[in-house]
Amino acid sequence: MAQLPLQFRLNGSDVAVFADEADNLLSVLRGKVGDLTPKFGCGQGGCGACMVSVDGKTVLSCVTLAQNVQGRDVESLAGLSGEQLDPLQTAFMDGFAAQCGYCTPGMIVAARALLRRNPNPDRDDIVEAISDNLCRCTGYEPIIDAIQLVAAQERGTRA
Repeated sequence: MAQLPLQFRLNGSDVAVFADEADNLLSVLRGKVGDLTPKFGCGQGGCGACMVSVDGKTVLSCVTLAQNVQGRDVESLAGLSGEQLDPLQTAFMDGFAAQCGYCTPGMIVAARALLRRNPNPDRDDIVEAISDNLCRCTGYEPIIDAIQLVAAQERGTRA
């Protein structure tokens, strides 16, 4: 299979790799770029563990062709924090919204994308935003609570 040049921005840095035309974004991020924060879950777009943001929209990287991010901005969980954790990461830890960790990267990417486009989401908005993410442990309530808490903190109000 032919190797194609692929250039995109990942978490604010330029990336240039070669990828097969059939490679999915997840395999390129993990195997060629070394970003292990998108997780391999089901490999069929049903769990959300591989979720990343492309130009501000969440996508399931296991079912997104790598060539579709040519020239675009990709953000993974690794891009959400620098020296300090993103407030969502802290809220997930403090509120026990992260248990086994299977869904956590995708949930946080989905939550951050939601809060960027809607800083005042109601419960239904949050449920919709995380609907592509499967959680096996929490029953979702601690996750929703953590997202509501961060939304309120970032607006400067109480949850």
